[in-house]
Amino acid sequence: MKLSETLDAVDARILDLIQRDASLSVAEVAERVGLSASPCWRRIRRMEDEGIIRRRVTILDREKLGLGFEVYCTVKLALPTRENLEAFERSVERWPEVAQCATVTGPADYELRIVTRDMHAFDDFLRDRILSLGLVSNIESRIVIRSVKNSTAVPLALVSPHVEASCPPTETP
Repeated sequence: MKLSETLDAVDARILDLIQRDASLSVAEVAERVGLSASPCWRRIRRMEDEGIIRRRVTILDREKLGLGFEVYCTVKLALPTRENLEAFERSVERWPEVAQCATVTGPADYELRIVTRDMHAFDDFLRDRILSLGLVSNIESRIVIRSVKNSTAVPLALVSPHVEASCPPTETP
Protein backbone atom coordinates (compact mmCIF):
# COMPACT_ATOMS: atom_id res chain seq x y z
CA MET A 1 0.00 0.00 0.00
CA LYS A 2 1.34 3.42 -0.97
CA LEU A 3 1.58 6.13 1.66
CA SER A 4 -0.83 8.38 -0.24
CA GLU A 5 -3.50 5.68 0.13
CA THR A 6 -3.20 5.79 3.93
CA LEU A 7 -3.62 9.57 4.18
CA ASP A 8 -7.05 11.13 3.99
CA ALA A 9 -7.85 14.84 3.78
CA VAL A 10 -7.92 15.23 7.57
CA ASP A 11 -4.54 13.51 7.99
CA ALA A 12 -3.08 15.74 5.29
CA ARG A 13 -4.43 18.88 6.96
CA ILE A 14 -3.06 17.74 10.36
CA LEU A 15 0.36 17.14 8.81
CA ASP A 16 0.29 20.50 7.08
CA LEU A 17 -0.56 22.31 10.31
CA ILE A 18 2.03 20.64 12.50
CA GLN A 19 4.84 20.77 9.94
CA ARG A 20 4.36 24.54 9.79
CA ASP A 21 3.96 25.02 13.56
CA ALA A 22 4.90 22.14 15.85
CA SER A 23 3.98 24.22 18.90
CA LEU A 24 0.25 23.85 18.20
CA SER A 25 -1.51 21.83 20.88
CA VAL A 26 -3.56 18.80 19.91
CA ALA A 27 -6.67 20.78 20.86
CA GLU A 28 -5.69 23.61 18.48
CA VAL A 29 -4.97 21.19 15.63
CA ALA A 30 -8.22 19.33 16.31
CA GLU A 31 -10.23 22.54 16.21
CA ARG A 32 -8.68 23.63 12.92
CA VAL A 33 -9.38 20.28 11.22
CA GLY A 34 -12.85 19.81 12.68
CA LEU A 35 -12.18 16.95 15.09
CA SER A 36 -12.30 16.55 18.83
CA ALA A 37 -8.96 16.23 20.62
CA SER A 38 -8.98 12.43 21.16
CA PRO A 39 -9.46 11.36 17.52
CA CYS A 40 -6.95 14.01 16.43
CA TRP A 41 -4.39 12.74 18.95
CA ARG A 42 -4.96 9.16 17.73
CA ARG A 43 -4.32 10.21 14.14
CA ILE A 44 -1.13 12.04 15.13
CA ARG A 45 0.01 9.04 17.19
CA ARG A 46 -0.69 6.65 14.27
CA MET A 47 1.35 8.83 11.91
CA GLU A 48 4.19 8.91 14.47
CA ASP A 49 4.03 5.12 14.84
CA GLU A 50 4.11 4.72 11.04
CA GLY A 51 7.15 7.00 10.85
CA ILE A 52 5.38 9.67 8.79
CA ILE A 53 6.04 12.14 11.61
CA ARG A 54 9.71 11.65 12.49
CA ARG A 55 10.18 14.38 15.08
CA ARG A 56 9.14 17.90 16.03
CA VAL A 57 11.68 20.70 16.12
CA THR A 58 12.08 24.40 16.76
CA ILE A 59 13.62 26.44 13.95
CA LEU A 60 16.09 29.05 15.20
CA ASP A 61 17.13 32.31 13.55
CA ARG A 62 20.77 31.69 12.57
CA GLU A 63 21.43 35.37 11.88
CA LYS A 64 20.34 36.44 15.36
CA LEU A 65 22.59 33.78 16.85
CA GLY A 66 25.62 35.02 14.91
CA LEU A 67 25.66 32.07 12.51
CA GLY A 68 24.89 33.90 9.30
CA PHE A 69 27.66 32.43 7.13
CA GLU A 70 26.30 29.63 4.96
CA VAL A 71 28.21 27.63 2.36
CA TYR A 72 27.38 24.75 0.03
CA CYS A 73 30.34 22.43 -0.50
CA THR A 74 30.69 19.72 -3.08
CA VAL A 75 33.07 17.09 -1.75
CA LYS A 76 34.92 14.46 -3.77
CA LEU A 77 36.69 11.67 -1.90
CA ALA A 78 40.14 10.61 -3.10
CA LEU A 79 39.12 6.95 -3.05
CA PRO A 80 35.37 6.40 -2.63
CA THR A 81 35.52 2.92 -1.16
CA ARG A 82 32.77 1.69 1.14
CA GLU A 83 35.06 2.14 4.14
CA ASN A 84 35.97 5.72 3.17
CA LEU A 85 32.36 6.65 2.46
CA GLU A 86 31.30 5.28 5.86
CA ALA A 87 34.20 7.01 7.64
CA PHE A 88 33.32 10.34 6.01
CA GLU A 89 29.63 9.97 6.88
CA ARG A 90 30.43 9.10 10.52
CA SER A 91 32.56 12.23 10.74
CA VAL A 92 29.86 14.42 9.18
CA GLU A 93 27.37 13.19 11.78
CA ARG A 94 29.62 14.58 14.55
CA TRP A 95 30.17 18.02 13.00
CA PRO A 96 27.55 20.54 14.12
CA GLU A 97 28.56 22.93 11.33
CA VAL A 98 27.11 20.53 8.75
CA ALA A 99 23.40 21.32 8.58
CA GLN A 100 22.77 18.92 5.70
CA CYS A 101 24.73 16.25 3.89
CA ALA A 102 23.61 14.26 0.86
CA THR A 103 25.25 11.67 -1.34
CA VAL A 104 24.94 12.96 -4.90
CA THR A 105 25.37 11.76 -8.45
CA GLY A 106 27.93 13.17 -10.84
CA PRO A 107 31.62 13.92 -10.39
CA ALA A 108 31.34 14.59 -6.61
CA ASP A 109 30.39 12.25 -3.79
CA TYR A 110 28.66 14.63 -1.34
CA GLU A 111 26.88 17.97 -1.14
CA LEU A 112 27.16 19.66 2.26
CA ARG A 113 25.36 22.70 3.63
CA ILE A 114 27.63 24.25 6.22
CA VAL A 115 26.71 26.97 8.73
CA THR A 116 29.36 28.94 10.63
CA ARG A 117 30.00 32.39 12.12
CA ASP A 118 32.13 33.79 9.32
CA MET A 119 34.68 33.08 6.60
CA HIS A 120 37.45 32.41 9.14
CA ALA A 121 35.36 29.86 11.02
CA PHE A 122 34.56 28.20 7.69
CA ASP A 123 38.26 28.06 6.79
CA ASP A 124 39.01 26.49 10.18
CA PHE A 125 36.23 23.96 9.60
CA LEU A 126 37.66 23.01 6.20
CA ARG A 127 41.22 22.65 7.50
CA ASP A 128 40.54 21.12 10.92
CA ARG A 129 37.62 18.87 10.07
CA ILE A 130 37.17 17.97 6.41
CA LEU A 131 40.74 18.07 5.13
CA SER A 132 42.25 16.58 8.29
CA LEU A 133 40.42 13.32 7.54
CA GLY A 134 42.80 12.61 4.69
CA LEU A 135 39.93 11.27 2.57
CA VAL A 136 39.07 14.25 0.37
CA SER A 137 40.58 14.98 -3.04
CA ASN A 138 38.50 18.03 -3.97
CA ILE A 139 36.14 20.57 -2.40
CA GLU A 140 34.19 23.20 -4.29
CA SER A 141 32.56 25.82 -2.08
CA ARG A 142 29.78 28.25 -2.89
CA ILE A 143 29.02 31.00 -0.38
CA VAL A 144 25.34 31.84 0.01
CA ILE A 145 24.75 35.52 -0.68
CA ARG A 146 21.04 35.54 0.09
CA SER A 147 18.59 32.73 0.81
CA VAL A 148 15.58 32.99 -1.50
CA LYS A 149 13.54 30.13 -0.05
CA ASN A 150 14.24 28.07 3.02
CA SER A 151 11.37 25.79 3.94
CA THR A 152 11.19 22.65 6.00
CA ALA A 153 7.67 21.88 4.73
CA VAL A 154 7.24 18.67 2.75
CA PRO A 155 5.18 19.17 -0.45
CA LEU A 156 2.20 17.12 0.73
CA ALA A 157 0.24 17.75 -2.47
CA LEU A 158 2.64 15.36 -4.22
CA VAL A 159 1.64 12.40 -1.99
CA SER A 160 -2.02 13.02 -1.27
CA PRO A 161 -4.67 14.34 -3.65
CA HIS A 162 -6.49 15.77 -0.63
CA VAL A 163 -3.83 18.28 0.26
CA GLU A 164 -3.89 20.79 -2.54
CA ALA A 165 -7.44 21.91 -1.89
CA SER A 166 -7.07 21.93 1.88
CA CYS A 167 -3.62 23.45 2.40
CA PRO A 168 -2.46 26.98 1.58
CA PRO A 169 0.94 27.40 -0.08
CA THR A 170 4.04 27.53 2.09
CA GLU A 171 5.07 30.96 3.26
CA THR A 172 8.74 31.78 3.58
CA PRO A 173 9.55 33.64 6.82
